[in-house]
Amino acid sequence: MVDKKKRRSFFDLFGDWDIFDIEEEMRRFMEEFDVDELKSGEPIVYGFNIRVGPDGKPIIQQFGNVKPTVKGPMVTDKREPLVDVIEREDTITVIVELPGVDKDKIKLNATERVLTISAPGEETDFYKEVKLPAAVNSKNAKASYKNGVLEVCLQKKEKSKPKAENIPIE
Repeated sequence: MVDKKKRRSFFDLFGDWDIFDIEEEMRRFMEEFDVDELKSGEPIVYGFNIRVGPDGKPIIQQFGNVKPTVKGPMVTDKREPLVDVIEREDTITVIVELPGVDKDKIKLNATERVLTISAPGEETDFYKEVKLPAAVNSKNAKASYKNGVLEVCLQKKEKSKPKAENIPIE
């Protein structure tokens, strides 16, 4: 007999985590936010992306120009863009939303484990440090920018195999 897996509904996607917790979290955020701190005409951008990780647990990624602090949410000069990291067998692809940015003004820097994106835009400046899931070789990186979306492809570093040494027996 075939063991059938229990079918889950869309609303069971996050397991024991209640989807209505998001609404409560946003309500609390708005109560804590000090409207008097805003400069006239200054835009507030705050959002989040929810996806299910490889372990089946939800991953919540915040983006925008509002940062949590001990004193409550604070609006910053730089906006954190929405970022998606796709890991494949040999590559890591980072996709970044950068609306209103001139391609020539985007600055990318990479170390083995961090990709830094900096871009002054027409209305706002963007800045993000993306932690990479594996070590990469930044010398072979390729990037393209089209319709406000930046795509950076990075080659993973080859895992070095431990070299076996002969041990003489005395």
